[in-house]
Amino acid sequence: MKSLVIKCTAGAEDPERCNQAFTVAASAVAAGADVTLWLTGDAAWFGVPGRAEDFTLELAGSLAESRDLVLEQGALVVCTQCAARRGITETDLVPGARIAGAASFAEQVLADDVQALVY
Repeated sequence: MKSLVIKCTAGAEDPERCNQAFTVAASAVAAGADVTLWLTGDAAWFGVPGRAEDFTLELAGSLAESRDLVLEQGALVVCTQCAARRGITETDLVPGARIAGAASFAEQVLADDVQALVY
């Protein structure tokens, strides 16, 4: 099975697109894929404790549960510049999440047998 890299570019301002990224990431993890979920733009806030827990969208699953599943069996990465613009540091993140930049993202998506999706 290919590795899957998902970039979520939407936060609470675009809840359906944001939720879709988390849902696909969690579903792929449940299917056995190696998943990395990148949080960029206002989605970076969902790497901070309490933010995903406060997210609500009618008929959608829990964003926090999807995030936690990805953390348990995959990787959660917050964009370096996006974090810096919001004053988020690695110590602010949920345990297991990390901050990385564009070079890491590019290296990851250019690897063999990787599928990248952007929401």
